[in-house]
Parts: sequence; structure tokens; C-alpha cells
Amino acid sequence: MNRLIANTMTCTLIGLLSMPTMAQNAAEKPAISPTQAVLAHGKRWIGTWATAPQPFMPGSLQRFTNQSLRLIVHTSAGGTKVRIKISNTFGDHPLLIGGAHIVRRTAAAGIDPTSDRTLMFHGRSSTTVPARSMVVSDPAELDVPALSDLAISLFLPKTTEATTLHILAMQTSYVSSDTGDSTADVKFPVAKTIRSWPFLTGVDVAASAHGAAIVAFGSSLTDGDGSTLDTNRRWPDVLAERLQKGADGMTEVGVLNQGIIGNRLLNDSPRRARSPFGAALGQAGLARFKRDVLAQAGVGYVIVGLGINDIVFPGSLTPLTERMNAESMISGLRRTPRTSVKMAALAPMPSASVSTTVTASPWVRASERTATLRSLTNDIILLFFPEVRFPSDGSNHEFCCFASS
Repeated sequence: MNRLIANTMTCTLIGLLSMPTMAQNAAEKPAISPTQAVLAHGKRWIGTWATAPQPFMPGSLQRFTNQSLRLIVHTSAGGTKVRIKISNTFGDHPLLIGGAHIVRRTAAAGIDPTSDRTLMFHGRSSTTVPARSMVVSDPAELDVPALSDLAISLFLPKTTEATTLHILAMQTSYVSSDTGDSTADVKFPVAKTIRSWPFLTGVDVAASAHGAAIVAFGSSLTDGDGSTLDTNRRWPDVLAERLQKGADGMTEVGVLNQGIIGNRLLNDSPRRARSPFGAALGQAGLARFKRDVLAQAGVGYVIVGLGINDIVFPGSLTPLTERMNAESMISGLRRTPRTSVKMAALAPMPSASVSTTVTASPWVRASERTATLRSLTNDIILLFFPEVRFPSDGSNHEFCCFASS
């Protein structure tokens, strides 16, 4: 059943992405400077990798002093010019980056030294990111293959707290010993490994004017919860792989994972006294939509997978007064600024009350063994799998990762 659903979902997504791009109201477009959007010779920037910034988890604040981070990311689309984004979104103090390099990764912390590039920021090798802000590097010439690993190394010369990071990376990255700038080292002096992405939130590549990015905007299933460490089997990764294979590796479509585990559409991270998460489950989807979707380079499509946590949290992590139903979700989805295609996916849950809540809505008509698609507006589709149940052990690995074909 999971394989059938995975294939149904994938075919649906690819079919939607084949539709002609719909016109956008100019007032709804994000303000983007010419250097962000358009390059010389008809090129434009598109995102090839991205992650959503989060505040740190209470009791888990990481600190670095005179150390380098070697952060490993997996691309979706390829290109010959690249830039990165560094975020201090949740920082209260300026973030000093003493140096940064980008290179093709070989294995573990190993790199291909022939591909090493020093990243510059307004012509300088270091930069300071203001509090509650982010910076974009200058472009660097680098052959970036689709579906490949990159290592982005950042030097942190001063004591730095990782107040902005992505928590559920599902990818091993590396921290050096406190011996200074190791960003260009072929043999990286690994002091410890981490499974988060501090500060780094995006990698863009130059594409033709026809290139575009798809943003996967969701919660735990999108974020990769339940997938296997260091294998890039989150469903957005698998979508990127299938899009590339379907075009013999020549498609200029990036897939950007903006999922946050535990995230909700209408409410911020639960802040009850007994909640262990603090603000780490992120701002409400509606609050972060502009930053995490519209501000992404080349975005043309968004797949929305938020809403289940709005339904299941009340009475456990949040007060019952925050109880939601399908109508509330639909109303929230209608408030998101319009892009070319939106799909809203309500994932299967083991709770019968959730199924009752959703299937009782006139917007969704459940039928046995099939995924139900129903148009909500001109460009929003609500996708719900009524008969799917998790295995008895609670795992959801296959569904989360689009069971392999």
C-alpha cells in the first residue's frame, strides 16, 4: 500500500510540474534584487539545496570557538556557478564568519581539492551577518553536478553560539579542533561530528531562464523524520532524483526541503511550560512562508505538507483551545501567497479521530485504497490518504521516503 501511495504521489507531482506556469499577480511576488534573480547571458539563480532555519532546542545550544564547520549537503539541480546563504535569523548578536569554502565532497569529511573554491562576500573573504538577518555570498565558478554532495566549510574565529540552525539534518557534518581556520584543509581535523546544519540555509546554482525550484514546505515527513541517516532518502530527495532521471540528468529543476519537524500551519512552536521544545519547532507556516518559500531563488512551485500537527497537538503539547479541523487548515492554506502550483498533503495518522476530522470535511471524500485529490482553489489541492495506517511499531520509514521503485 505504501508503494502504491508513493507512486501515486510521485506521478501526481510530476504531472502537476508539467503544467504551464500560471500568471502571478505582481503584487504577490517577493521583492528580489536583480543580482539575486538574473545573471548575464539569460541565466537565473535557482536553489539546488536549502533548509529551514530554526532556533536551538533548549539545553542543546552548540558553541564553537576558533573552529571550522564542514557541512555536507546534497544537491538537486546542477550548475556551473554557485553561491551560499548564511543565516543569523534567530541570533541576538552579529555572526562573524572568518572564512568560507565550497568544494565537491568525496567521502566523510574528505574533499576533491581541485574543486575547492574560496567564497567571497562583497569581495571579502570574511563577513559579519547582522542579528536577525542573513547574507548571500558572491558567485563562485564551480561545476556542481546534480544529485551530488558538496562540503561547505565555515570558520568561526570567535566564540559563537549556534542560535540559528536546522536541527534534523539527517546528515553527518564535521567540526574541527580549535586550531584555527581549517576551511581549505583536504584532511579536515575532525574533533567531533554533528547531525545538524548550523547557520547554512541555502545553496543556489546558475540555470537558464527556464530553470525553476520546487519548495517542499512541511513538517516531519518533509524534514525526513524516519529516513536513514546519510542516505538522502527524504521524499524531496527522491522527487529530485526522479525528476533528474526522467530527464537524463539534464533538468534544471531544484527541489528545496523547507520542512521542520513538529511544525504547524497556523501556530508557532508550542511554548507551554512543560514543552521541551521551546521555539525549536519553528514559526507557524503562514509566518515563515515568505522567508522559506517566496524568498528562495527561482521558486516556481510549492508543495505544502502542513496541518497534521495543528490537528494532533491540542490536548497534548498545546491547550485544547487550539483545536483545529480541516476547515481551519483550508482557510490557512488560502491565506498563503500564490505561486504556480500548491499541493497540500495531509499525511496518514494512527489516530482515528484525525481521520474522522478530515474525512468529515466536504472538501475531502475518502475512498478505499486510493488517494483522494480534490481542488480547493485554482491552484491548491488537498491530498489525503484515508486508509493508510502506520506499522504496529510506529515506524513510517517507507511512506516518509517514497518507497524505492
